[in-house]
Amino acid sequence: MARDYTSLHDPNAEYTMRDLSRESMGLSNDRGARDVEITDIQTAMVDGNFPWTLVRVYTDAGVVGTGEAYWGAGVPELIERMTPFVVGENPLDIDRLYEHLVQKMSGEGSIQGVTVTAISGIEIALHDLAGKLLDVPAYQLLGGKYRDSVRVYCDCHTEEEADPEACADEAERVVEDLGYDALKFDLDVPSGFEKDRANRHLRPGEIRHKAEIVEHVTERVRDRADVAFDCHWTFSANSAERLARAIEDFDVWWLEDPVPPENHDVQRQVTHGTTTPITAGENVYRKHGHRRLLEEQAVDIIAPDLPKVGGMRETRKIADMADTYYVPVAMHNVSSPIATMASAQVGAAISNALAVEYHSYELGWWDDLVEETVIEDGYVEIPERPGLGLTLDLDVVEEHLVEGEELFD
Repeated sequence: MARDYTSLHDPNAEYTMRDLSRESMGLSNDRGARDVEITDIQTAMVDGNFPWTLVRVYTDAGVVGTGEAYWGAGVPELIERMTPFVVGENPLDIDRLYEHLVQKMSGEGSIQGVTVTAISGIEIALHDLAGKLLDVPAYQLLGGKYRDSVRVYCDCHTEEEADPEACADEAERVVEDLGYDALKFDLDVPSGFEKDRANRHLRPGEIRHKAEIVEHVTERVRDRADVAFDCHWTFSANSAERLARAIEDFDVWWLEDPVPPENHDVQRQVTHGTTTPITAGENVYRKHGHRRLLEEQAVDIIAPDLPKVGGMRETRKIADMADTYYVPVAMHNVSSPIATMASAQVGAAISNALAVEYHSYELGWWDDLVEETVIEDGYVEIPERPGLGLTLDLDVVEEHLVEGEELFD
């Protein structure tokens, strides 16, 4: 007798193995998870502090997986182009489908850039979907977990970005009022000494000003929080080395992306020229892009961006490579709760996880996007629910869609 899956594709409902009997999912007796097929992939872009591209993979069993791709022009169109390549496939074959998409999209540049980002969104959704089909949390698909909760570091901002005292005030507020014990501030901020930012050179007054920000913030929070500082690939090699040496006496968690990402030789030079820990990695793709950074010990901490770099298993592979060199992993993250939880699930499953970034503490509705609590007191408690363990609130998604976007069917 033919089964009617219409009600199971209600976009306002989430389904897991615990919510549905095997009969209602079409998995009774003669049909198991190996017989489930992908029927469609859809996207919806949410207007957050970045444009978050949510991705949903549908199946003929009515079970839906949700993922997220890093924001980027053309990502939804790329996902639409990839959909026929996975329709009819079994969603449990995550590695094979990932490599299949990389091969099929080689003409679109699937070794880096937005094509990898689009594949990442599908790959995360497949982990959510496979976890639901097998009735296990996503971390179990990655080998189990090392920890029950994953630390979150809060990317902080002030109205007066260049004021060291304002930065220190905000650091104290975030620690005391919001409960974070890990923070990050920007150092590519105006100092009043700039003459020509295009040449990437830091004048002495600029270095003193940036060192003052570091001093004020680290001295204010002391042992209550670790503090990292981001440079956004702004400085020349010599200027980055001078800056890194100028802050060596302070308790800096890491100095992030002090030089442009293209030249690994310069990255290695800066890292080897200072005792200040240096972090990079968010602007390279897949394990291949991170290989030289790790093999040449060009970073002290590696920072892949999971919904950009290739997804959950690719991040796991990067972490395993990093562990060979005893390098910890601090995942860059500017995502909605979906990819944030995906990063935390990977963080639970790898030995060398340091922290996951949170970039939306000033956005009042970030955590309303899902029904569950994601971050509490600066940590993500890893859920034992199947898949990513999150349920989209589709009313909130619809309320905050990018203009012109439509909600999932």
